[in-house]
Amino acid sequence: MTRTARAGTVLTIDIAALKSNYRLLRDMAPNADCAALVKANAYGVGVEQVAPALQEAGCRIFFVSTIDEATVLRAITGTGPQILVLNGLSNAEIDPFLEFELTPVLNDLGQIERWSKQAPISERRLPAAIHFDTGMSRLGLPEDETRLLAEDSAMIEDLDIKFVMSHLVSSEESGNPLNGIQLERFTEICKRLPKFPASLANSSGIFLGPKYHFDLVRPGVALYGVNPQPGQPNPVAEVVQLKAKIAQIRRVDTPQSVGYGAAHRVTGPTKIATIPLGYADGYVRSLSGRGYCYIGGIRVPVVGRVSMDLITLDVTSVPDDLTCPGTEVDVIGGPVPIDELAEAGGTIAYELLTSLGSRYQREYLMEAASVCAPPPLIRR
Repeated sequence: MTRTARAGTVLTIDIAALKSNYRLLRDMAPNADCAALVKANAYGVGVEQVAPALQEAGCRIFFVSTIDEATVLRAITGTGPQILVLNGLSNAEIDPFLEFELTPVLNDLGQIERWSKQAPISERRLPAAIHFDTGMSRLGLPEDETRLLAEDSAMIEDLDIKFVMSHLVSSEESGNPLNGIQLERFTEICKRLPKFPASLANSSGIFLGPKYHFDLVRPGVALYGVNPQPGQPNPVAEVVQLKAKIAQIRRVDTPQSVGYGAAHRVTGPTKIATIPLGYADGYVRSLSGRGYCYIGGIRVPVVGRVSMDLITLDVTSVPDDLTCPGTEVDVIGGPVPIDELAEAGGTIAYELLTSLGSRYQREYLMEAASVCAPPPLIRR
């Protein structure tokens, strides 16, 4: 299907680049398996397209956050891959784990007890991963529960432990001493337990070296083109590009203002371009007066406040023949790296990716062809 002429905004997702990124990250840890995180609709990119592509690239282990994400993913992948649910389980969620052959990541002794009690009822050892907190103070067994489990491994004798795991706090900062502290804590935990496969490294953790790889690495945001090594050249390929068409050109002069709250006032003859996207589409409001786009290779600033459906650009420096309604504007990707744009808005690329709106015309680039998709359905 060709791109619709009426599309005011087009989000292009390079699936071939995504698969290349997976292979790169996998090959960086040759002695470990390589999973893929596809939570939050594959970081906003589209799990219905991403998951099959990653399967084609060789991925057989997927992580999501919630049981609802897991059941959607199972319908996409079929019965082959292992799907792990990071948020664990509650009493109300046990049945879907069994029905859809899902693996809970158990985050406390209570979850371990509930899942273990289900095993004799199901007449089999049930698959599970166990998460240990080594410094995040979020999910995972704290030190006191870790000690109890290490002293009584009978607690998990009815479970088929696929992985023990922890999560790095500051892996994107290669020189942060917390990385070494967490590695030491996790290594010690593994020694105190029966021998199970282990997993510690996320996207940035892969780049910390083989000591952090263990038996499974778990890349997430780097799969989608975000730089896992801030401040250094991005080793992964760009996956997402967002372009918009100019909706209107307005010429204004002093003392006129632009946008809500008169947050921007012009200081002389100014040419303003309006493009049809805003915070409802994931262009976060913190980019007001801070963001930038490119037109014909010329950088243009966002002026005024980002509104729900529109943003305004100062295109005074751009020749008139490049600033007509319908002219294409680079919003994310290409000359506007997503990491740099996020920094300009005082946020991180994760937020921009996962906020990508449902109103864009989406175009998925495969190896040999492109496929246009309508805006995705929002599952409740």
